[in-house]
Amino acid sequence: MNEVEPVAAPTRREEGPLATEQWQPSRQECLRDYEVKIRFLTLGCIVSVGCKEIPFTTIKEGMEALTQYVAKPYETKQIWEKRFQEEEK
Repeated sequence: MNEVEPVAAPTRREEGPLATEQWQPSRQECLRDYEVKIRFLTLGCIVSVGCKEIPFTTIKEGMEALTQYVAKPYETKQIWEKRFQEEEK
C-alpha cells in the first residue's frame, strides 16, 4: 500500500536561558531546494545556488564555501542571505 514517510520533528534551538521550538528543514531537504552549479574561470570560480551567483577570487575559497554549504545548508544559507541583504543597502 501507500506508505507515508514520517515528517522530521522540529529541532530545538537554545537561545538564552529558555529553549524555543523552531522548525528547521532537514539537511537533505535544504540541499534539494536549489540547483548548485560551479563555473571555473581563468582566476577563481562562480558558484551558483538557485538564482544567486557568488564569485570567488580563488577556486579554494569557492570549494570551501561549497563544502560549508553541503555540510550545513540551512545555516550557510542564513549567513549568505544576510550578506546579500547588507549589499543591497
